[in-house]
Order: sequence, then C-alpha cells, then structure tokens
Amino acid sequence: MNIKNHLLQVCSPTIQNILNTISYQQFEKIEEIRIRVNQPLFIKNAKEEQFITPYGKWTSYPTEGYICVLEDISLTLELMSDYSLYAFEEEIKHGYLTLPGGHRVGLTGRVIIENGQVKNLKYINGLNIRISHEKIGCADPIIPYVISGNSVYHTLIVSPPGCGKTTLLRDLIRQISNGIPKQSKGYTVGVVDERSEIAGCYQGLPQKNIGFRTDVLDGCPKVEGMMMLLRSMAPEIIAVDEIGSEEDIYAIENVLNAGCKIFCTVHGNSIEDLKTKPVLSALLHKKIFERIIFLSHRCGPGTLEKIMDGTNWERTIL
Repeated sequence: MNIKNHLLQVCSPTIQNILNTISYQQFEKIEEIRIRVNQPLFIKNAKEEQFITPYGKWTSYPTEGYICVLEDISLTLELMSDYSLYAFEEEIKHGYLTLPGGHRVGLTGRVIIENGQVKNLKYINGLNIRISHEKIGCADPIIPYVISGNSVYHTLIVSPPGCGKTTLLRDLIRQISNGIPKQSKGYTVGVVDERSEIAGCYQGLPQKNIGFRTDVLDGCPKVEGMMMLLRSMAPEIIAVDEIGSEEDIYAIENVLNAGCKIFCTVHGNSIEDLKTKPVLSALLHKKIFERIIFLSHRCGPGTLEKIMDGTNWERTIL
C-alpha cells in the first residue's frame, strides 16, 4: 500500500477528505502532517511549510487553513490504535505512536507524573505525523569509505535534525547486513532501536528493510540494549541512533571491548560543534570512530557534505 492510502486510513473523516485531494506525487514528498486543536492543518515537505484549506488547497496563510478540532484528534487516535489505545500505553507515555509502515506520530497533551516518572499522557491536543521515507541505496556513496576489504570502520553519522541521518543509517545497516556482491560479505548486525525509528517496528516486526542478518531490540534503551545484544546475539556490528549521554559512551566502550564494530548517529553541524558538547568531545578525543560522516539540508535532506578520518581530524577523506 502506498503512503497516501495508508495514512488516509488512520485520519479522521474530515482530514481524510482534505488530504485525499493531494496527489500521490505530492504526498510522497510530505515529511510531516501536524494536527493541533484550534490550529490550522499544517504540512511540511523538504522545501516548504504550508497550511491546507478545508478544500485541500495549499496556502501560506494560516487564516485560510482548515482549523482542526478536538474530534479530529480523538477520531484519528482511535483509528491509529485500532480502537485499543490502552494497548499503546507504553509508547504513549514516551510521547509517540508507531504506525504500520514505520511512520511515527508525536503526541502532546497533559503529562501525568507519578513518583517522578512519566506515567501517562492524557487530553492529547496535538499530533505530528512524521512520514517515514525509506530510501533504498542512499548509502551507496559512503559504502566504499565504511568498508575496506574484510574490515568495517567504526562510523559516526552527524547531521542537524531532519537531514536524513537515520535514513542513511538504515540503508547502511541493510547493505552491510545483506552483503555487497564482489565487495563484502554480510555481517550480523544488532540494532537497538530505542524510539522505533531505524527499523520502524510495529508490534515487534520491522516495517523497514534492514537486511536479513539484522536483529532488532525495539523500544529498548540504548545502554541496556547494547549489553543485551552482546550477551545473547553475537553481533559483529551494533547500530544505535542519537547518542549523547555519558551512559551511551560507557556502553559503546563495552561494545568495542567485546571486539564489535559500532555505527552511531548524533545531532550536530560540524566537528567544532561536537567539540562544544562535553560528552561527545571526550568520545571524539578517544578517536574511537574511524569514519565521521557529515550530512546537511543544503541540497535537500541527506546531502553528503564530507567524510572525515576520525583518528586524524586533519584528514578529510571525501
């Protein structure tokens, strides 16, 4: 099923009718659909942000946009959860839902705290439908720099939010897991997918193509997940998204000590930017990562800016 038909099935009837006027070609380019109570229906793609009128027309004027109501939120949530919202309680308390196809819905509302921990999210007033675009082959340009003969380099992918680092990581995992004809054998890859964004698991099943030698721990904290994979799944490579805490760094060092390769992503703009973050700066100075890949939005999401030698910051490989 294509993205448009799939997402229309989980929106309220009113929003279904509005979005149905958008062509399939336009829909494939949409990155976010935002539904906020008493605010105009909002759509974002790689080039622009637009509001949608009650008749499905694009407009830059918020006053012309369809004003979403609470019923749009409640009906959409019922459809997204197949009328069993309680079954998604664990995801909801973390502020999101995962849909079939790997699409992710961010949630806002009243946060219920118990004993200092988030217990639940009630009175939901905003949805951010983040459309997951799988780009098979997007890792092709970096493969020759991540693999050398029978060796795989410890790799860090760096980009600002929304610039395609998770998409690139996913395709890198897929290719290295499957093996690359005449270039590399396939490797056993363990993925700790804390926020269900790499494999896009729905009810435990990956919705994205991540390769046939890949094992996924979905919804698992990175630190615990890396240790679990090392103990039980004998991975040759472990991949995680968005590192940054001291605990993450400790777990990565354990991965390295076990003789396992590591693929990670992190938010950032440049090596200088990463150096301003104490935890990441300490990790960089240990020169763990042999390849550091920088992405931007300069020519659209996933623009490859450069590849650095992480063991010699003076050396730019690409």
